Amino acid sequence: MDSKNLYQEVILDHNKKPRNWGKLADASHHAEGLNPLCGDHIWLSLKLDGDKIGSIAFEGESCAICKASSSMMTTNVKGKSVDAAEQLIQEFRDMATGKLDTGSQPNHLGRLSVFAGVRDLPSRVKCAILPWHTLHAALNSEETISTEGDRDPVETER
Repeated sequence: MDSKNLYQEVILDHNKKPRNWGKLADASHHAEGLNPLCGDHIWLSLKLDGDKIGSIAFEGESCAICKASSSMMTTNVKGKSVDAAEQLIQEFRDMATGKLDTGSQPNHLGRLSVFAGVRDLPSRVKCAILPWHTLHAALNSEETISTEGDRDPVETER
């Protein structure tokens, strides 16, 4: 199966059956993420267990790419240390913006690399990055984050 078909299959699967959907009543950290251009609007909640992400959930209204990225992100960071999650956030952002070639550069993305093709769809990069940007905000006790203006994750990393 080529990478484009795998990408589409993963997006459809996680969009139809998002993992970790909902809200955590006992969250220690939370953030709201907004992508005004696409209309993606998500809420992320997580509970730290020591320095590890013990539980994590998300909800909101978003396009299929954002929902699939959120679903895969929550699955991948659950149980990881905050430092490991921050490393994944940076690697995912770099992959989505074309700074990291998952085929030739070492990384920890694993199955998340199905999103590598999003770099060729500039209007969709922020959809894929929003959940990661929101996770970074939550881990750093920021209530709200946007993909536009001075908080634009694509512009601020250039």
